[in-house]
Amino acid sequence: MSRDIVLYIASSLDGYIARVNGAVDWLNESEGSPGVESSYDAFYSTVDTVIMGRNTYNQITRELSPGYWVYEGKKCYVATRENLKPDGLVEFISDDIVEFAKELKGQDGSDIWLVGGSKLVDQFVKQNLIDKYIVTIIPTILGEGIPLFVKGNPEIKLKLTNVVEFDGMVELTYVKKI
Repeated sequence: MSRDIVLYIASSLDGYIARVNGAVDWLNESEGSPGVESSYDAFYSTVDTVIMGRNTYNQITRELSPGYWVYEGKKCYVATRENLKPDGLVEFISDDIVEFAKELKGQDGSDIWLVGGSKLVDQFVKQNLIDKYIVTIIPTILGEGIPLFVKGNPEIKLKLTNVVEFDGMVELTYVKKI
């Protein structure tokens, strides 16, 4: 059985996942929300592998949770152009991350969380590799920033499978139409 690649991410109402400078401080309003915590915990229990880009990894380890690895117990891969050695937390993948992800999908295990960022999400969207999109819309309009989806993507038909509202936020779950 094939594993699913799941994009689980938050977005502003106008479609941005971060400010122009990469900051995600605007997400703080969702922290501590029982609905968000419950949703995250339920999702987190369904994955055993995470994939993220190098900028996202740097932001997590240097800004968001320095000194504490938030993906403890999960197999973690970081896409990078540099040839880096594993650091005890993650394995750095400098080969074609799309091909690597396809290989992961064929292995035994739970689902794979595509954490971000935008450049990595773009590669996966362009290859139609994401099986499920779980996007939490934060009731904030940023006006500009790093978009969740960039231009030039293929048309991908999706089916809405779940909608959850909590504390003014909306979590939308879509799967690829078959």
